[in-house]
Amino acid sequence: MQDLKVPGHPGLEAPERARWELAAMAGRLRSLEARLAEEQQNAETLRKERDRERLRLERLRDSESYRLGYGLVSLVKDPVHTVPRLTRAVLRRMRGRRPAGRPATVRRAPAAPQRPPAYLYVALGLDLAAVRDFVLTLRQRMLVSPDHKPVVLTDCSSFALLRDLGVLLEYVPDRATWERHRPDRPWEDVLSQRLSRLYRDHETARTIVVDRDQPLSLADLLR
Repeated sequence: MQDLKVPGHPGLEAPERARWELAAMAGRLRSLEARLAEEQQNAETLRKERDRERLRLERLRDSESYRLGYGLVSLVKDPVHTVPRLTRAVLRRMRGRRPAGRPATVRRAPAAPQRPPAYLYVALGLDLAAVRDFVLTLRQRMLVSPDHKPVVLTDCSSFALLRDLGVLLEYVPDRATWERHRPDRPWEDVLSQRLSRLYRDHETARTIVVDRDQPLSLADLLR
């Protein structure tokens, strides 16, 4: 289960914080369910691909055996022209076998570079200035220790003005705006769905809820 950290600042009301945590957990659960379905589909695709390759290999083996058998018959009828062709066929088959007692050479593929894990910072209820200050603090923290990829979720409609600060920003409408335009659908469901999508897209390893009245300082982020 994903590590969900909520700073112990008193500014955020307990009921609202609990709703955010529930939405985050629900989003994580949806993400895991979607990933499980995707893995099951991938497994079925791989099984079908394996069966096709196995059938193809059997056909190739049968075809080569037929050519060698045909070559033996041709050798009897026309040894002068058949010997070179039959020799090449035998050599092709022998290349697939290693001499007894000689260890097989194992070639290892180069290891793929490890991508840093993604951390999702849920910073809802902050105005543009507060979001900017937090993003700048987060950028300083990454300069000190770039051990993860930060993703900030904000409901500030002016977030596009901060895209040049070097931190990935994601957006979700704030509660008042959403309820004004779409009162037929609960805002908590929208938040949960948005979190689920972010968990899936970024494969987030940790979620940190930012207190809107007392955002995390550089010291807090380095802990």
